[in-house]
Order: sequence, then C-alpha cells, then structure tokens
Amino acid sequence: MEIRISGVSKSYLAEGRTIKALDDVNLVIPANRIFTLLGPSGCGKTTLLRCIVGLETPDCGEIRIGDEIVWSKDANISVPPEKRGLGMVFQTYAIWPHMNVFDNVAYPLQVRGAAKDEVARRVAETLRFVQLEGFERRPATKLSGGQQQRVALARALVAAPKVILFDEPLSNLDAKLREETRKELRAFLGKLAITAVYVTHDRVEALALSDQIAVMRAGRIVETGTPQKIYFDADHRFVADFIGRANLVPARIVADEAGRTLAGRTLVDCGLGRIACQKRDLPVGGEATLCIRPEFIHLARGEAPAGPHAENVVSGRIESLVFVGEAYEAEIRAGDALLLARADPDAGLAEGDAVHFALAPDHCLLVAQ
Repeated sequence: MEIRISGVSKSYLAEGRTIKALDDVNLVIPANRIFTLLGPSGCGKTTLLRCIVGLETPDCGEIRIGDEIVWSKDANISVPPEKRGLGMVFQTYAIWPHMNVFDNVAYPLQVRGAAKDEVARRVAETLRFVQLEGFERRPATKLSGGQQQRVALARALVAAPKVILFDEPLSNLDAKLREETRKELRAFLGKLAITAVYVTHDRVEALALSDQIAVMRAGRIVETGTPQKIYFDADHRFVADFIGRANLVPARIVADEAGRTLAGRTLVDCGLGRIACQKRDLPVGGEATLCIRPEFIHLARGEAPAGPHAENVVSGRIESLVFVGEAYEAEIRAGDALLLARADPDAGLAEGDAVHFALAPDHCLLVAQ
C-alpha cells in the first residue's frame, strides 16, 4: 500500500514561541517496501509518523494511504486512527502488564468483535510467525526485552494491517540483542511483503533494515534513496556526514593543466592537494565538500615514492591510533587536513609513523556545502 504525503506542515506552541516540527513535507512511500525516516532527535520524523497514523493533526496538506485520502485540510477529511488500517509498534512496546501474551496479541481483534475461534486461530498463526508459539499463557512483562518486542510486533500484525509503522522499537534493547532483533525484524517484514515505515536515529539500523531511506533535518526531507545511494553517493554534506563516519574536506573545482576538465572525473584542489573525484556537474571555480569514507583509506608505511606516481596518492603522518577491536582508528595528518582511517590490527603501525595512501576517484565524493 503506497503512502503519499503532500505539503504537510505541523507547528507547536511551546513557551510562547512557535516550533515548526514539519515544514512542507512531500514524500512518496512505495508499497511493500521497508521505508525508514532517519534523522537526529527533533528533526520531525516521529511527528511525521504520528501524522500518518492519525495521532497528530497536521496544520495543512494531504495524506493518502493507497487510494484513500485519510487526512486533508482543504477537503476537510480526517479518518480516525482505528479506521486507517494501520498497525503500530511503539518505542516502549506498550505491553499491558495485567495480560498474558495471548491476551495482548488478541486485543485488537477482540475490540473489533471478532469471533472467539477466529481470534484463537489468528493469534496462533501470528505467534508462530514471530516464533513465540508456546508462550501464550506467559505473563507478557516476564519475557525478555527481545520477546516483548516480538509480542508488540505480533499485536500490530494480528489484524492484517495494510501498513505497519515502527517508532524506534529497538532503542530499549542492549547492543547485541538489538543486532539480533534487527535481523529477525528484517526477515519477518521480508516474508510479509508489507509496507513498513520505520523511524530511527540509528544509521546502522537504517542501513541494515531499509529498502529506502529518507533523511530528515529541521522538519524537512533532505534526501531520499536506497541505503547504498545514501551512503556511497549522497548529494548533501549533511547526509554524507550523518549516515556514517566521513572525512569532509573543503574543495574548489579546477580544470587540468591544459584548462580542460577530465572525462569521467572532476578535479578539485583541497587540503590534500589536487584530487580526481567522481564526476559531478559542477562549474570550474565552484566550491564543494570532498567526502572520503575511512574504510577507503588503505594505509601503507612510509612516504609516497618521489617522482611521478599514481593518481590521488597522498602522504601523511599518524597523529593518533585508537584500538576499537576489529581495527585501529587512525588520525592521519595529510597536508592541511586531518583524516580518519581504519588500519588492520596486524599492520604494525604506530603513532608518529609516516604513511601514504591512494584514493580511488570513485571513492572521492563531492557533495554540496
């Protein structure tokens, strides 16, 4: 079920001033995909989710779910949350402590007046799907965090919603359990082939779960794309920086010595020297930001050999090394820039060592300031 959001804005009054939570949001969430709203705290992602589900009322705009308009200021349409055909999993799970697992999951069907045998059949099917078969009579709050999260998912799924929405459902789990549950959730949603809208500020969660990501900032959609597009080929500095560790170096677009631009490449001058980058349609003399991911900086001991050498070879010196388990994080002083790189634990490098590295042009991304 596709969701189409057109011109939606939402403001709040707080301490005598107006806070714009959503600012003219236009977005199409494709059917049967896992779509993530990603951004820092306060960017408007949860407000947008609550507008979709009907827990918040926008100031203007229109929201469609499939072919049905569920909210429109101009048409004076406001479909209540319980009639939008949606399921929702909250950050706190919202498990009822006085109910066992069966009753928690059955509740959405019972309030709809479903027959007793229908309730029993659908609850059993849903608990089997989320791998909680045999837990029906357990007190829900006596389960582990990961199991409670699955109870909340089962309750959202039991009424066969058209769309399921998640508001940071894994944030209360510890790191290892969060990783395991993330894999389970991706598998569950893949089998369901259902439209899922997922809110998080965790970039790893977004990259691992999503078919598409919309990055939000200050109530607006900054950029939308696949995880690979957002991570490797972002258009904006904010997105490149927010979605992962990034070295961001101010740069100026230049021509080669003959006054030409290179076919398939864009040349820049920056704190690292002259660097050939991915092709971007930018004017000579214009400013941009060079983005280099730490994982694409492969360090070699010693300075670069003198004389003509390969494209984008840079010399530097290690200023710091921090052991993070699977690798060392190294800060490299290269020209006027300080770069973050990753080094293998067995590389034998030390602080103060001279190093050099070659940057593949395809891994040198130019983004708007």
